Amino acid sequence: MHASKMFNLEGKVALVTGGSHGIGFAIGKAFAEAGAKVAYCCSQESSLEKGKANYTNAEINAKGFICNITDEARVKQMVAEIASELGPIDILVNNAGIIKRGATHEMSVEDFRQVIDVDLTSQFIVAKAVIPSMLERGGGKIINIGSVLSEIGRDGVAAYNAAKGGLKLLTRSLSAEYGGRNIQVNAIGPGFVETELTAAIRAPQADGTPHPLYTMVINKAPAARWGKPEDIAGPALFLASPAASYVSGHMLYVDGGLITSFGK
Repeated sequence: MHASKMFNLEGKVALVTGGSHGIGFAIGKAFAEAGAKVAYCCSQESSLEKGKANYTNAEINAKGFICNITDEARVKQMVAEIASELGPIDILVNNAGIIKRGATHEMSVEDFRQVIDVDLTSQFIVAKAVIPSMLERGGGKIINIGSVLSEIGRDGVAAYNAAKGGLKLLTRSLSAEYGGRNIQVNAIGPGFVETELTAAIRAPQADGTPHPLYTMVINKAPAARWGKPEDIAGPALFLASPAASYVSGHMLYVDGGLITSFGK
């Protein structure tokens, strides 16, 4: 294959959940620039409008949908709508997620279940909805957005840790199940990235000093900085492209080397 075609997504249809801003938008933008038709979904109208503005400002004609991705019936409906308006989904990026912080002994079961539902169960639901048409058409790509916390534990985020750890094994299970049918299933494990989810950590504390985790990332990661959403877009494009046709079941950590280092 000529190098110019390795990362070409012309003729492909991609769905990015949570694709209105942050990491999801950076990935959707990269896919569109590589030639794909991009659909994204959000749980709220305000996020949908934010996505419309972001894609319009980037001169990209992306199609947005309101969808609660924990609702299997609505997910199936959305997948059918995308197929009708753009074409069958060739590339799925399971990016949407939430986090709830707090001591485990103080976390409600309801909060724990909500994180598991959004960050793990929904990935299963959306993958399940797109796999049949991928099988019919002879292949596809699924990229799950995990975390460095798929690999290492951290205090105060037990539900998130559990969901992202489970997502790593769901990725490998789907790869094992569908790899022989030309569906490559991989995951990306971002490190600490400058998004809305991490805004509270990146903001100064009440006394004006940096949050300990903010400085820890800078001091521990060999890259000596926090990641940006664009840092995740390139690896996602690789995994979605023909260049990664023999890559499956892989968890690609994009963390500035954080999990490899004890720090300075």
